[in-house]
Amino acid sequence: MSQDPRSLAARPQDAAIAVVGVGRMGIGIAVSYAFAGLPVALIDAKPRHAPAQDAVFDGVRQALRAELDTLAQLGLLAQERIDAVLARITLHERDAAAAPLRATPVVFEAVPERLDAKRDVFGWLGERIGADCVLASTTSTFLVTQLADAAPDPARFLNAHWLNPAHLIPLVEVSPGPDTLPEVVDGLEAVLRQAHKVPVRCSPSAGYIVPRIQALAMNEAARMVEEGVASAEDIDTAVRLGFGLRFSVLGLLEFIDWGGNDILYYASRYLDVALGPRFQAPAVIERNMEQGRNGLRDGLGFYDYRDQDVAAYRLRRLGELVRRLEVMGHVPREGTATRQPT
Repeated sequence: MSQDPRSLAARPQDAAIAVVGVGRMGIGIAVSYAFAGLPVALIDAKPRHAPAQDAVFDGVRQALRAELDTLAQLGLLAQERIDAVLARITLHERDAAAAPLRATPVVFEAVPERLDAKRDVFGWLGERIGADCVLASTTSTFLVTQLADAAPDPARFLNAHWLNPAHLIPLVEVSPGPDTLPEVVDGLEAVLRQAHKVPVRCSPSAGYIVPRIQALAMNEAARMVEEGVASAEDIDTAVRLGFGLRFSVLGLLEFIDWGGNDILYYASRYLDVALGPRFQAPAVIERNMEQGRNGLRDGLGFYDYRDQDVAAYRLRRLGELVRRLEVMGHVPREGTATRQPT
């Protein structure tokens, strides 16, 4: 009888989480689980002769230690605990990885972003992983629908897009395919939470969530430099202390509700005329406008606020903002205005 994938998170000591690929992402995922206290099998995806393999693994060990040393410098890990965390990670060459792969409940594929490389690894994994194993690609380029036909079992395959630095950023974008079993998605999300990650789900769509949003923002920032709107330094200061600061507290859609859907509607119409059709509002903004779903003040927007204590909600979010301002050294203090030079 096949094991229920939802039980994956209930058996962290049975087998190591396996990560195939020893580049930046593979190392980051391995550090995430080892730091959380779980065993990890870190597997080189390439077959190599002994001298080359030794050199690659020496570099991997140095990279792992460097990441943990950085965590120690940041005050997140005691220096004397580095070796204990490293001991949770075992390195395996491709030709000697059959045993850990057969035992693991989850494999994260983290090979370079080439379709041929991923298909090769999937075929190789299909002969070695267990029938109950969940395979998750960490690709940031390909969709699950582009890869599933090469996976050993499309029902137990999905994408799990980690963000760099993988051992620090909590978000992982989980993208199941049309054939992925719901219990497989639930099981993988439980395994991600073991490493204190926060999974979000998205359908197979180019750019996922974060890369799609950040590509627009980064291109617009570069365009403003090109147009002479502001210096790179001033644009980045505006992002850190305005754009990014606010959106670390309020999500983009929550922010629309907070300020008002109508504000975005009219701003988009103005910018569409002034700067071009890339600022045209999507149809959902117009529908919300027509239906009076303008956010907090109407009780409905992208979220439903009708049963919320809105005053308490506002205070809670503003408190989160103040805590971020304190960390950044920008919290306002009463009576501390600087004198203007005479």
